[in-house]
Amino acid sequence: MKKLVVIALKWVPALIMLQTLFYKFSGAEESIFIFSALGVEPYGRYVVGVLELIASILLVLKKYDVYGGLLGVLLMSGALASHVLVLGIEVNNDGGLLFALALITLISCSFLILIRRTDK
Repeated sequence: MKKLVVIALKWVPALIMLQTLFYKFSGAEESIFIFSALGVEPYGRYVVGVLELIASILLVLKKYDVYGGLLGVLLMSGALASHVLVLGIEVNNDGGLLFALALITLISCSFLILIRRTDK
């Protein structure tokens, strides 16, 4: 059972972050809007995209999954702070979807770190 939970806690955030890469790297209108509002367009969008790619790869590698989780927590903490302080929960009438995905990713990575820290 624990093994299945760990698998879910690794793959759910990895897939969420990988899915958003297309929008960051393709210059989707919503991504440009978000990073422009934060004052870091376009370089911030590319840097965050690369870091999310690295976090996703680390998450699925058993030897490095805790590092991927830590990077995921840092990235999603920044994303959630950006939503709360600058963007708002709802961005471009998305119904809070991006906020919810960031929250799911943060929680999954946090629990992964907690579970894996006891594994030797």
